[in-house]
Amino acid sequence: MELRQLECFVAVAEEASFTRAATRLHLVQATVSATIASLERELDAPLLLRTTRRVSLTDAGLALLPKARAALDAARDARDTVHAVRGGLRGTLRIGTMSSLGLIDLPALLGGFHREHPRVSVHLATASSEGGSPGLVTAIAEGRLDLAFVSLPGHPPATVHLRTLTTTPLDLVVPRDHPFAHRNDLTLTDLADEPFIDFPLGYGNRAVTDRAFAVAGVRRHLAIEITDLAAGTDFVRQRLGVALLPRAILLPDADLIALPITDADLNWPISLATPAGRTAGAAAKAFIDLVPQHLQD
Repeated sequence: MELRQLECFVAVAEEASFTRAATRLHLVQATVSATIASLERELDAPLLLRTTRRVSLTDAGLALLPKARAALDAARDARDTVHAVRGGLRGTLRIGTMSSLGLIDLPALLGGFHREHPRVSVHLATASSEGGSPGLVTAIAEGRLDLAFVSLPGHPPATVHLRTLTTTPLDLVVPRDHPFAHRNDLTLTDLADEPFIDFPLGYGNRAVTDRAFAVAGVRRHLAIEITDLAAGTDFVRQRLGVALLPRAILLPDADLIALPITDADLNWPISLATPAGRTAGAAAKAFIDLVPQHLQD
């Protein structure tokens, strides 16, 4: 059994597609198919169920998957150890991120990491392509990501460890001529009849908002869904609705005003998620160590 066989098997299992697995591994699809077939012959067991629409795991494949991941992690750790002795980290670091991180300057953080470890290749996946923060957590649990910046209000899932990095209140943003503009005692009940601009399910700030309204027993009208924090103020400016947006990203605006909500927990947390059942590689450990230093700076 070879590491390349296990690498191809894990990629196909995680992508549920030979085509996507081949793209991920920078191989042609025929090579991936032949490598999986040779592994199945060696183990004398079918590992994958192939149909015209998707690929799924057999019982043998399900049993092999965690062992294959562990073997690949062990091989990675061995390479990391040798590279450390030879003076410098190498390899690939797969990071997931939300579309906005508030006060965290991700380009600057990645730039600092690259300057310290130029031989580490960083691959970045966004929450929109993975299905919001829950999708990023799933990708970590499945081994497709090494770590991720997420927002998961409430109890964290058992598959990841969360390290809270920042917390930002959500303020109500309205036009300056809105009836609420001069209020300083707004509650969630006051907002029941307002059309809202918000984010899709799975986004951390949407989860904060939904939980607050549920606790208050107040229903709200969702008029527009967006995926870009910066676009929220643009929609409010056009009188298409109001929005609860992170205070940290709001800039002075001649047309808009941001108001606190006095009776609800509307704190938006941003955390660094790492796998709970898997040892982080050397590159991931170096990045994790760099994050608090970056925040302090």
